[in-house]
Amino acid sequence: MENNYDKKVYEVEEIQHILGISRTSVYEFIKETYKSQSPFKVLKIGNLYRIPKPAFDRWINGEE
Repeated sequence: MENNYDKKVYEVEEIQHILGISRTSVYEFIKETYKSQSPFKVLKIGNLYRIPKPAFDRWINGEE
């Protein structure tokens, strides 16, 4: 099935790849970020974390 929309969130594995850190480190970082919702928003759906692309991209680019 082909999607007709652009993905609006990153998965934890994608954040791991972007930041170049270990799986353990990225999960620790994302869990802390989820608790504080800073420096970017993190969504939790069941046991899955999703990171909205616009907020993460602004943070990684130093815009926030």
